[in-house]
Amino acid sequence: MTELDLRKQWKHLYAPSAKKIELVDVPEFKFVMIDGRIEPGEAPGTSPGFAEAIGALYSAAYTLKFMSKLRKEDPIDYPVMALEGLWWVEDGRFDINVKDNWVYTLLIMQPDHITPAMFAEALAQAAKKKPSPALARLRLESFREGLCVQTMHLGPYATEPATLERMHGWAAENGYRLTGKHHEIYLGDPRRADPDAAERMKTVLRHGVAR
Repeated sequence: MTELDLRKQWKHLYAPSAKKIELVDVPEFKFVMIDGRIEPGEAPGTSPGFAEAIGALYSAAYTLKFMSKLRKEDPIDYPVMALEGLWWVEDGRFDINVKDNWVYTLLIMQPDHITPAMFAEALAQAAKKKPSPALARLRLESFREGLCVQTMHLGPYATEPATLERMHGWAAENGYRLTGKHHEIYLGDPRRADPDAAERMKTVLRHGVAR
């Protein structure tokens, strides 16, 4: 059986230093994706739709992993990658303190050998095991982020603005402007806000840039 670990292969993109801002060129990857928005009066930690989307995403991702591992020809085992989120607003300015107008695309990276046929079969299996309306909204799609600035944020999500300011400052000082959507890669569970664990949380923050 072939062993594949995308986390190690792409360590510079999924485990960057918290001590510096880095410029990276993110190649095209394959993802299982789902779109949604935070409901009025809710936040990611309380949104029913957000929790349902994450559940469907992980259900498909783990089903694909075991399908790959157990197939008779060329079985490949691999760890499921971290949950990622692209965030933006469609009305006004993005404000981390105002969460109920946020729109998102949630993603989990997939190995290159995952095919549309495997994805369709995984959705069918997942629906039999644990039905969810969100499964019908999943898609398998390639995404190339390109040139970005990134760093590791340590601590709770509420303190992200200070890290984002460092990223903005670095970009401006080096002749770049921010483009695209705010990108977070969760090395914890974004639905949970345990105060005791908040200081130990790690989140990769990434944003597209252009000259």
